[in-house]
Amino acid sequence: MSLAASAAAVPPPADTVVLLHGLGRTSFSMARIAADLDAAGYRVINATYPSRRVPLETLATEWLPAHVRTVTAGSRVHFVTHSLGGILVRLWLRECGAPPNLGRVVMLAPPNTGSELTDRLARWAPFHWATGVNGRRLGTAPDALPRALGGWPAARSALGVIAGDRSINPLLECALPGPNDGKVSVASTHLAGESDHLVLPFSHTWLAWRRATLDQVVAFLRTGAFAPR
Repeated sequence: MSLAASAAAVPPPADTVVLLHGLGRTSFSMARIAADLDAAGYRVINATYPSRRVPLETLATEWLPAHVRTVTAGSRVHFVTHSLGGILVRLWLRECGAPPNLGRVVMLAPPNTGSELTDRLARWAPFHWATGVNGRRLGTAPDALPRALGGWPAARSALGVIAGDRSINPLLECALPGPNDGKVSVASTHLAGESDHLVLPFSHTWLAWRRATLDQVVAFLRTGAFAPR
């Protein structure tokens, strides 16, 4: 029996999970996670946000709070994010503070200390077109947004990070240092204050669709730790 199936046997009906997709994606990229969490007994909010058109500060202070307010009073609210979605949650916490009902957070392939790929492509016009107003802000410089946000508020919420170390694009893989998923290096996914960190053999794009990833997401939301592998 999978971890998701076993979790479904004892569902936490009051808990909500907010899903946040990555840059340039839509809620469809989180659809399999949404289905898994729904089967495990969670209420799921999986919405598309304008990641290329609207600055992260506006998303963090207006768009995300509006969705969090839809959570039933007294319910714990967890987050599962992919890539840029993790930076959005961190910025939201900095700007708005952690709500008293904040539960656990799982980040998939987050550029928590920035992406070296952004450093290489930031001055390339097609990169600006593809990533919009937020892409160029994800570099590794000390004053770039990911590093400027600081560590995770561990006292308020448990954070689990899942990184991938396989790429489907050899050119992008070679542009990144050390193990990476083709867009984010494993090293850059770490964040001071994280509760647990796991590396799985998947690419950046498909990490959110793999069975092993889904099982580990459910395990962390239920226990605050990833299952032994």
